[in-house]
Amino acid sequence: MGNRKQYDYLIVGAGLFGSVFAYEASQAGKHCLVIDKRQNTGGNIFCENVDGIHVHKYGAHIFHTDKKEIWQYVNRLIEFNRYTNSPLAYFEGNLYNLPFNMNTFYQLWGVRNPEEAKAKIEEQRSEYAYIGNPCNLEEQALKLCGKDIYYRLIKGYTEKQWGRPATELPAFIIKRIPFRFTFDNNYFNDPYQGIPIGGYNKLIDSLLKKVEVRTGVDYVEHRSELYDIADRIVYTGCIDEYFDYCFGHLEYRSLHFEHKRINNIENYQGNAVVNYCEREIPYTRLIEHKHFEYGTQPFTVITYEYPTSFELGKEPYYPINDSKNNSLFRKYQMLAMRQDKVLFGGRLAQYMYADMDDTIVAALELWKNGR
Repeated sequence: MGNRKQYDYLIVGAGLFGSVFAYEASQAGKHCLVIDKRQNTGGNIFCENVDGIHVHKYGAHIFHTDKKEIWQYVNRLIEFNRYTNSPLAYFEGNLYNLPFNMNTFYQLWGVRNPEEAKAKIEEQRSEYAYIGNPCNLEEQALKLCGKDIYYRLIKGYTEKQWGRPATELPAFIIKRIPFRFTFDNNYFNDPYQGIPIGGYNKLIDSLLKKVEVRTGVDYVEHRSELYDIADRIVYTGCIDEYFDYCFGHLEYRSLHFEHKRINNIENYQGNAVVNYCEREIPYTRLIEHKHFEYGTQPFTVITYEYPTSFELGKEPYYPINDSKNNSLFRKYQMLAMRQDKVLFGGRLAQYMYADMDDTIVAALELWKNGR
């Protein structure tokens, strides 16, 4: 018999994916070690408790799903509130409801019923009927929605988000623009939606309750001593970093956050999320965290969210899934498939943007099929 390893699983990354896998493995009696190079667990859903306000340190996260079994899964671990995501959009001193619905159309054009709204949208779209096959995002959006929605609510925000003019962005980024012809500001169509009462740390703590965790440990830096301590490794970091960028670097967009506590104001903007759509305003969103949990504290905490270019040392948030990067990822994916001991999962290892419910589904599937 070979030497028994210290752990059944070494899980690299204490975000949602790694925490769900660790939970399932520990429930099955497996001995797991979870490590993370940050000083905290939770990955990008980590919350900082500021005198009772749970600040989403890495951007707003709203749990939503159409999968009843996933909603039941997380609610067995922690109770969720009834928060409904209803962001606003700011442009040149005016506020508009999101997603695009009858409230938005009334604010834009004064239309009062679905028939009037549909006629106005068609009128706007008809100006761009000459566009056959859209060559870029701007043409695609104008063809789909016309000038008012595009120039007020899409163009500036999108150009800030991706760091380049809309005329230089591929059309596929906006495949469609959903319009709702009801006075409903619920951003998601999913029937299950909310925020963990007490913040996302409670969800992660519940998942890792019976698991050994070490933070401030960089797997790539300590690979030589960590590789042999477990029978299997679940790696949730950047796949190109794992393979020492042998084919080159995958590209991302990053974010920068500025958090600000305001002691003399109880309610700064009256909503959890306001999007800033003007190109001249450098941040894309202003988040007021207390509204995620209906806080009544006599002060507030707000966060300015700035899109930035990505470079090593910054957090990779949004993969740039163009043909060049997707082709590069497939090369790394082929290397990953040849690894006998290492399993790859999560948004960074899969080079994709993933909602939280899909992240949980993927972690459960990896546990079921990959163990």
